[in-house]
Amino acid sequence: MKHTLTRLTNNLEVRMAGLALLIAVALSIASPYFLTPSNLYNLMDQSVVVGIVAIGMTFVILTGGIDLSVGSVMGLTGILLGLALREFPIPVAIVLAIASGAFIGSISGTLVSIFGLAPFVVTLGAMAICRSLAYVVSGQRTISDVPEPLSRLVYDSFLGLQMNVIILIVLYVLAWFYLSRVKGGRTIYAVGSNKEAARISGLNVKFYTILPYIVSGALCAVAVTLIAAQIGSIDPLAGNGMELDAIAAVVIGGASLFGGRGSIIGTLFGVLIMVMVRNGMNLLGVSPFWQGTAIGTIIIAAVLVESLLSGRSRRK
Repeated sequence: MKHTLTRLTNNLEVRMAGLALLIAVALSIASPYFLTPSNLYNLMDQSVVVGIVAIGMTFVILTGGIDLSVGSVMGLTGILLGLALREFPIPVAIVLAIASGAFIGSISGTLVSIFGLAPFVVTLGAMAICRSLAYVVSGQRTISDVPEPLSRLVYDSFLGLQMNVIILIVLYVLAWFYLSRVKGGRTIYAVGSNKEAARISGLNVKFYTILPYIVSGALCAVAVTLIAAQIGSIDPLAGNGMELDAIAAVVIGGASLFGGRGSIIGTLFGVLIMVMVRNGMNLLGVSPFWQGTAIGTIIIAAVLVESLLSGRSRRK
């Protein structure tokens, strides 16, 4: 029994699930409105955009990289989506936006993998470039003539769930399957754990260093498409600050910023924890100016706890 409990507590996903449950119980006691159907529905809706972007960020962080450009990529691909919707059918416009995001990600990944530049520097530069281009391409104006049928990506429902929540679930299932069941996913972990050892083992380190940035860019376009579908317009400022939320969700979910450790399920719990904390503070009337302090404290605490637990596991 003791061995089973020890194994469970050493499991990243179990620890994240326990923390999420603990926060949910605490907030349900603190506020009678937390567990109401309308609020739970709101929690799911708030998890969609950051949850999708966090998938791509997980891929990048697992390789030991970082992607600071995700918010700006959302802004630029959103504007490109809005312009494409004026000329092409909705499915074609969405594909073009996703392809644009993947292309931007491939440039960042190539600079990191082939030219050996630091991910922080490359994606910081990409962040500035993409946000600037979003303003230039849009003429500094919001695109408001989004076709009404696009809203079906959010407001249609199936089995009682909104379509955007279903899209989130499907993307997490696909990401989980790839990272845990496909050779390419295991290679991403290997690259993050020890790049030189992965290279000596004959793994295609360069490709699997570039791939996560492609995935990240493509998912930024998916996320901004759902924003456009929900609010009916696209702003060049879309995604502003998203890089912080995505990184926070992945780190809270137990991933190591040094690469090689983390899981997509942990990231999902990280997203839920972050969204629940913000939602709970809103319900309790906490000033928005204090919410950043709370999230920052949780991030530091999560990194500290995971560092202590992983250190203890290695000593055993």
